[in-house]
Order: sequence, then structure tokens, then C-alpha cells
Amino acid sequence: MAILLTGATAATMEGGYGLIPDAALVLEGDRIEWIGPGSDLPDDYAGFPARDLGGRLVTPSLIDCHTHIVFGGTRATEFEMRLNGASYEEIARAGGGILSTVKATRAASEDDLVAAALPRLDQMLAEGVATVEVKSGYGLDAETETKMLRAARRLGQLRPVTIVTTYLGAHAVPPDHKGRADAYLDEVAIPTLRLAQAEGLIDAVDAFCEGIAFSPAQVERLFTEAQALGLRVKLHAEQLSNLGGAALAARFSALSADHLEYLDEDGVIAMAAHGTVAVILPGAFYTLRETQLPPIDLLRRHGVPMAVATDCNPGTAPMSSLTLAMNMACTLFRMTPEEALLGATAHAARALGLADRGRLAAGLRADLAIWDAKTPAELSWRIGPTPLHARIFGGQIDR
Repeated sequence: MAILLTGATAATMEGGYGLIPDAALVLEGDRIEWIGPGSDLPDDYAGFPARDLGGRLVTPSLIDCHTHIVFGGTRATEFEMRLNGASYEEIARAGGGILSTVKATRAASEDDLVAAALPRLDQMLAEGVATVEVKSGYGLDAETETKMLRAARRLGQLRPVTIVTTYLGAHAVPPDHKGRADAYLDEVAIPTLRLAQAEGLIDAVDAFCEGIAFSPAQVERLFTEAQALGLRVKLHAEQLSNLGGAALAARFSALSADHLEYLDEDGVIAMAAHGTVAVILPGAFYTLRETQLPPIDLLRRHGVPMAVATDCNPGTAPMSSLTLAMNMACTLFRMTPEEALLGATAHAARALGLADRGRLAAGLRADLAIWDAKTPAELSWRIGPTPLHARIFGGQIDR
């Protein structure tokens, strides 16, 4: 089925906003067939069923490239603890944090996890998102990690969305392996990685490189195994301290290094040299009331692409609004609205290794967001969502 969209203000995200005023787009099947000024529309397309957008803004559909939306339970009590002075590390070492969600997730069925995740996913779709990365990491045993990944895959069958699954078995050390992180990798994380890969459940592999989680040497062992299985890697790095995780990830040509508040210039240079995307996660910074800002100016100076994501999770970023994350990236970190939108489209696609989306160009996927807005800056300006007029997924209008 072919669709002709006319009267659009198109932000192609080519070389910045890449604005085309009074644009026309031809969608055929699940691809963009043609895009350009309406006055240049080839005669071959003039008879296609047309929809006049009345000057509305059209962007690539948004991409949330770092989420943990599949989980059990809540962590509202820990939110209160933090407000009463407890640090992230103190909560984690007391058995809270990730491990409290592990307990709830292990107790939940696969159906329970799907049912709990769907409202979070629906909010994302209502704000123009069409691709969502979903991590495991709240199981820390073979049964629950694979259960989480299956639940994530099911979300893509129940909603018009592309789900990218990431194995995060090295998220924390479970209580039964306390003080024995290497044994946990050998006995659980790496065997489960092999099992899940054999079942076709994994698109990429992640880890948490931090003093309360896994050391660079331990992450390197996991990444070596992932590469042997033909899987790309990414890393939670430099969130609470600088262990050199981003530089390690870059050595493995990682898709991304994420968080990065304590990233130094050597790490930035390594990321630039290996094409590793910086994923900026202002929701966690906000929730944890951090004061150490990620080095946005250094990333700019060295040409490292910056993606923006929600980090939607029950503990440190209980948010599912990507446009709010864009606003936070601008307000808290002084990213520009153009950088924020690039971060939720073209650079987010790169952070997931997806070359067929994130921009508006002939041959790419016809995943589009049509906004009740005139300028791209409106998407980051509002504290809350910009009204979505329609969302197109794979060439099909689903709203």
C-alpha cells in the first residue's frame, strides 16, 4: 500500500535537523520511497492516496535505546530512603536496589512480566516511539533471565513496535554468589548467555561495570565470550566512578557506553576512535540527585555521537517518557534541542546497530512520528509530551 504525505515540515535528521519545509513523503510498503520539497514531487507519485498534514512536524519515530521495562515489583520505598539520606551504594549493599527487583522478578510469571510492561510500553508508543531496547538483568539466574528475554520478545508481538533485546546477566552479583563475582560469571552469567543465544533471544550483551557490580577484568571476560558468539556489546560505564569501562567497551567496538557521568577525556577519545555512541541518561541523574555531570562538551569536541534514552527502570529512572528525557538532557546537561532529537532518533539507532531507521531518507523504514507542532525544538521544550497527531510504523498508520 502506498501513502503520499503532503504539507509537512520534515525533520530528516540528516546533518542536524535537516529541515524540509512544505515537504512531501511517499511511503510504499514498509519503506520511504521518496522525500523532498512538495514542489519537486515526481509525477509518478501524484496519483497516490494523499494525506495533507497541514504544516505539522514529521520526524523519524523516536527510538528508546536503553530501557529495563520488563521487571516485577516496585521500588517506591527506596525512593523514600534516598530522600531520607541513603545513597545508591548504601541501599544496594543493604540488599535493596537491583536485588530487591530480582526477588520480585523471579517470583513473577512470564505473563505477569508482559502484563506489567505493556502499560509502560504503551506510554512510549503514545509519545512517538517505534523502537525500544529492553534489557534483562533482574533475574541473575538462567530461568529468570531467559524468562525476561522471552517476555520482551512477546511485547513486539503484541504491539506495533520493534523490540531489541539485550542480555544483562552481569547486572549485579546475586546473594548466593556474594563476594564471588568471578564464580557467578563462570557458573551463571556466561552459561546463560550461551543458552539464551542458542534460543535466539539476544541482540546484544551489556554489563554494569562499577565497584558495586563487575570490574573491568570481569566485564572483559564476558565480552570476549559475547564476541565469540557473534554478539555486539554495550556497557553501563562510569555512572558512579571512573573505572575505565568506556575505554574497555570501545576496545571491543561496543555499540554504546551508557551513563558516563564520570567519563574522562581518555575514555572519550577511545570512544571516538572506535565509533562507540555515548548514551545519556538524565532520568537516573535526576532520580539519584547526582551532581557529577556527564562531559557533554568533551563528547562534542571529539565528535562522539550522543544518544538520549529513558533508562526506564523501577529504581533509578521510573519514567517512560522519552520526550521528558530529551527535556532533561537539555535542562540538566545543556544539550541543545537539536542534539536531544538526534539523540532520540539517528544516534539512538546507531547505539542499537540499526542502520535502517532514525532518519527520513529514501530506502529507510517508514517509521514516522507526526506531531501537533511546527518546530523540532518543541519536542524538547515541553515538560511532558508534545501532542502526537499520528504514528506510522512500517508504513502503516496506527494512530
